[in-house]
Amino acid sequence: MNYDLSFQDKMRIVQELVPGKQITIAHIIANPDDILYRKLGLDPAVEYSKTAIGIVTMSPAETAIIAGDIAIKSSGVELGFVDRFSGTLIVTGNVSDVMASLTALVDYCRDVLGFTVCPITKT
Repeated sequence: MNYDLSFQDKMRIVQELVPGKQITIAHIIANPDDILYRKLGLDPAVEYSKTAIGIVTMSPAETAIIAGDIAIKSSGVELGFVDRFSGTLIVTGNVSDVMASLTALVDYCRDVLGFTVCPITKT
């Protein structure tokens, strides 16, 4: 048999998600440097005036859509990034708005959806 071995030069990436309903990170970065906004791909015209970044990761990943909705409805945060495939949500705003949005979405996921949640941390 003659096999095509060209596939050996290709990289294969395997992504594994652990089943369960959980928030694994809920973190607030207060007063981040401007470079962090740029490296995250956030819009400088909108985001640089903000004083905090909120980062949340969750599983199942589609929950990021619900969390994004709760976050923007519960305070004056801007939606920086939401990814329904990785379960990542990034919001920006002043520190109190980011704290309010993360608290609202963590509480909802725990109390209504039955998630296991982590504490909200801050640097």
